[in-house]
Amino acid sequence: MSIDSEFVQRADSAVYETDEPVLYAVVEGVASVTLNRPTVNNAQNSQMTYALDDAFRRAVNDDAVKVIVLRANGKHFSAGHDIGTPGRDINKPFERAHLWWDHTNKPGGEYLYAREQEVYLGMCRRWREVPKPTIAMVQGACIAGGLMLAWVCDLIVASDDAFFQDPVVRMGIPGVEYFAHPYELNPRIAKEFLFTGDRMSAERAYQMGMVNRLFSREDLEAGTYALAAAIARQPRMGLALTKQAINHVEDLQGKRTAMDAVFAWHHFAHSHNELLSGDKLGGFDAKAMADANKAAAGERR
Repeated sequence: MSIDSEFVQRADSAVYETDEPVLYAVVEGVASVTLNRPTVNNAQNSQMTYALDDAFRRAVNDDAVKVIVLRANGKHFSAGHDIGTPGRDINKPFERAHLWWDHTNKPGGEYLYAREQEVYLGMCRRWREVPKPTIAMVQGACIAGGLMLAWVCDLIVASDDAFFQDPVVRMGIPGVEYFAHPYELNPRIAKEFLFTGDRMSAERAYQMGMVNRLFSREDLEAGTYALAAAIARQPRMGLALTKQAINHVEDLQGKRTAMDAVFAWHHFAHSHNELLSGDKLGGFDAKAMADANKAAAGERR
């Protein structure tokens, strides 16, 4: 009997709250790609991830689009990867964007490793290389997997009440899959950010150079689209080559190879958790993580 035949397709029990997890619109050369799961703080399930990929592809294929704004409906930009909503669809096969095989019937560590090569690390790298300028418009919480969406964008514009956080060290995991922390932040600040799991205010993120511009919540949309309009006046090829050049310099500095190494450690942590507790996330689900975050925030007041 082969190893694969010992494993049956895992059941998908996801119940989606919307058929449109991502909205798309174009006005005057600026495409708006909008996360649209506000009732679950825009937690990212596979339904949303593949819809995002479709939206980015659509914007790239439209010659009228010069700039892409990634934004979110609701109070928060994104609470991260979906680890506990009714729409969590980790066991559901999708038409994959990369050449990794279907994860849903695979054993052991291969299950998450294949899935996260596809939908987390792979998708984020794909979006980082979109040849048109991208701007993340962040309000409220930008946590864990939410950071990954903001970090793949060329610019980040935030409301002054936004905050950024990667608390997954609490799970025994060394940061999210798209490990850009020491490139987005000074290495010592990146260590503090991960070691403590504390929230970083938008003001401090601005001081660290992670955020380009800050606005009040009321002025965030207008400020973001004014910036997008200014960029959209530049020639398309000049923008694409400039983006390619700076991304290339980052990769020469080790960004891509560093991510490959940390992705492997990330998956060692998943396997270690499963050996110790039977759970790849160290016993945490969405509610447990939210409760732990609130408790930690209360202790520091």
